[in-house]
Amino acid sequence: MYRSLISTRVRYAETDQMGVVYYGNYSQYFEIGRVESLRALNLSYKKMEEEGIMLPVLKLEVKYLAPATYDDLIEISSEIRETPSTRITFHHEIRNEAGKLLTIGMVQLVFVDKLKNKPTTAPQYFLDKLKPYFDQKA
Repeated sequence: MYRSLISTRVRYAETDQMGVVYYGNYSQYFEIGRVESLRALNLSYKKMEEEGIMLPVLKLEVKYLAPATYDDLIEISSEIRETPSTRITFHHEIRNEAGKLLTIGMVQLVFVDKLKNKPTTAPQYFLDKLKPYFDQKA
């Protein structure tokens, strides 16, 4: 299993009139977690796109447990629990500065060959970067 953590502060523009994060913004927080978790592995969406691999979202699930509010420092945990194939699934948790679990979510993406517009397997270099996290014996 691969896990990464990133922190960000809730900006005013992400909240409603009550100072609560608008529900649609959580998918953007999940994206921050995904992109930064791949960046920590020295992987890049940009590089994959330049090589003709796209990663559109196939499925998004969110469960809201408690609100994040304006100026909260939130921590986004992103986990890859299974070795990717044609799909990759990220499991996310968002916690506030006190460690309270606010939101859980799952985002599943599919590797797509841009020229063929068809699903394809994850690039080998991508799998190689994740391999050490899945070869460990429990």
